[in-house]
Amino acid sequence: MIDPARFLADLSAHGVSFYTGVPDSLLKHLNTEIMQTLPPEQHVIAANEGAAVGIALGHYLRTGAPAAVYLQNSGFGNLVNPLLSLADPAVYGVPMVLVIGWRGQPGVPDEPQHVTQGRVMTALLDAMELPWSVLPTEPGAATEAVADAVRSAVARSGPSVLLVEKNTFTAPAALPADHERVDGPTGRVDEPAHDRRVSREEALTGLVAAVGAGPVIVATTGMLSRELFELRARTGADGDTDFLTVGGMGHACSIALGVAMREPTREVWCFDGDGALLMHLGSLAVIAQQAPPRLFHVVFNNGVHDSVGGQPTAIDVVDVAAAARGLGYRHAEPVTEPGDVPAAVARMRATGGPSLLELRVRPGSRPDLGRPTRTPAQSRDAFMAALAGQR
Repeated sequence: MIDPARFLADLSAHGVSFYTGVPDSLLKHLNTEIMQTLPPEQHVIAANEGAAVGIALGHYLRTGAPAAVYLQNSGFGNLVNPLLSLADPAVYGVPMVLVIGWRGQPGVPDEPQHVTQGRVMTALLDAMELPWSVLPTEPGAATEAVADAVRSAVARSGPSVLLVEKNTFTAPAALPADHERVDGPTGRVDEPAHDRRVSREEALTGLVAAVGAGPVIVATTGMLSRELFELRARTGADGDTDFLTVGGMGHACSIALGVAMREPTREVWCFDGDGALLMHLGSLAVIAQQAPPRLFHVVFNNGVHDSVGGQPTAIDVVDVAAAARGLGYRHAEPVTEPGDVPAAVARMRATGGPSLLELRVRPGSRPDLGRPTRTPAQSRDAFMAALAGQR
């Protein structure tokens, strides 16, 4: 396995010292090393993978030095356009090294949403004419692979790719006691002594009770959908009117819009996350333009990418409720106290949709949190049958 500090040193030795991207579970140890050791001016967590390519391109235009862009391969689709229409040698010709976590790698068991993406990953890279290699897990070979990737990117004036398999990186070494931890884009901060916000799971339980039985719920990918599935199982509810978006980060609100535009009687609630909201924030303007009167949007805001290691999002600089109103929502408000949720839900219903509720919760989830036992196809069929009145 590779020490992430050595990996960063290898890239630095070849002129790569700036990093941007969207955090990934397979790159969690690398992301932690970057967060712990690099100053804010050398690292930007982007809203989505395509934006990371843009940031890397701008960095090169001003400095002449290639950047590293990290991501999970499930987000590869977000950067296809900027890679081919901006960074490609036939256009602006901008070198950069893409460090991609290879979820769904053939022969490695993974979640359903990663299987096809992983299987076609190398074919996609070949079709895009991107030079790629799998990062070796032996340190000396990894050092040479990094050198080759940077040399390739510079020589072709375009991106090159390092695919990262599961368990490639070791956990970062512990920092000295007097080392200040880098925590996000605004600088070095101390951990709060005690986070008084409720957990996402507690807030979810209260929200589901306030929403009541009957409405359609579209839940975003990650821990939130898993918690909703377990809540239904624990309370004996079938959850057939819940759509658990197990992939496609950032698209749950658009799925909810598509349902709401064709749902004549039921309320449609989107349970979203702050990272997912930021990834495709423009979708809120489209929702407002269509203005489904029974579409209600709830953002569970814990300030981090919780499912892949807890790296911070940029949500701390955003007034979420004001942004929603500015993008055309009829009503939006924040809530911190669980006891205020029922009244907030009542206000949303009284105003009509699209309306937004920001629930401020603390990061983290139970270590024993399970996963849905239904396949995506089974969930789809149950959901469609329930909405069609067949059960």
